[in-house]
Amino acid sequence: IMSLRDPPYEPPSVSDLQDFLLANRQPTGHVNQVWPNLFIGNEVAARDKGILHSLGITHIVNAAHGPLNPGPGARFYVNTGPRFYRDMSVDYYGVEADDAIDFILSPFFYPTARYIRAALGMGGRVFVHCLMGVSRSATLVLAFLMIVECLRLQEAAAAVRQHRDICPNPGFLQQLRSLDMSLEKERRRKRLAQSL
Repeated sequence: IMSLRDPPYEPPSVSDLQDFLLANRQPTGHVNQVWPNLFIGNEVAARDKGILHSLGITHIVNAAHGPLNPGPGARFYVNTGPRFYRDMSVDYYGVEADDAIDFILSPFFYPTARYIRAALGMGGRVFVHCLMGVSRSATLVLAFLMIVECLRLQEAAAAVRQHRDICPNPGFLQQLRSLDMSLEKERRRKRLAQSL
């Protein structure tokens, strides 16, 4: 039973999250299944059609999708795109994101979560990647787990962390904390509405 007097939920701080993610690190492969039918990986796996085929991947989310006219920072993008996969029956979803502390990734949280949910809902297997598979792609997967699977940020991080080393940059962690708080507020509002 919830009451309005209960203290509001406070997600772990960015530094606590970083400490948690950096403790007891295991070597991580090019691609890991981190949730049923949901994979996180790096550019090596994204370019290896053999790996993708053997994993039965049906949907690809590229969180390092490059602009058409890449500037000097192009090396931080993975320029695959639908054409790269045209000889495979995969659906491609590109998110143009920089792995920068000041990059605002949160506008992509809900659309990407909806895309992943729809893909998994039709029995698909989803591969989410960026360049290294630790920051941009991990952030989008954590947001999916929070939005769709109703996990709190710490629970989502712990779930993924069992299968892959991830470490979103501090700016992304802060945006995930904000998401965590807004989702918690929403849940609290619903619980209170039900108790009336």
